Amino acid sequence: MDKLTSGLVVLQAQGGNPTMQMVSTLVTFGLVFVIFYFLIIRPQNKKQKEAQKMIAAVKKGDKVVTIGGVHGTVHAVKDGTIVVRVDDNCRIEFSKSAIAAVTAKGEEKAEIEEKPAEEKK
Repeated sequence: MDKLTSGLVVLQAQGGNPTMQMVSTLVTFGLVFVIFYFLIIRPQNKKQKEAQKMIAAVKKGDKVVTIGGVHGTVHAVKDGTIVVRVDDNCRIEFSKSAIAAVTAKGEEKAEIEEKPAEEKK
């Protein structure tokens, strides 16, 4: 009988309160969700909003790079597309969502001028 009684005590100690186990499981899942939110979901949403602002701000004369790697200058902006001048007589129409990066007219010259100044230091 002594072994049986000690076995029940061990089972009760291991089993514990089922509601406390449920609460600890829910807290663990909640913490995992919060970590995923701050490390993955939130930064991705910020990046997507910045990309949408960049695409909405595209204007004629901006230098753009498409997701396919095509470099060119914006010739015309339409509702859902842009016309990119790649060469003197070559114009290609792209969807606005195909823009990967935008460099405004004056920004490119400023970047070129800053590089030699940094190298001298």
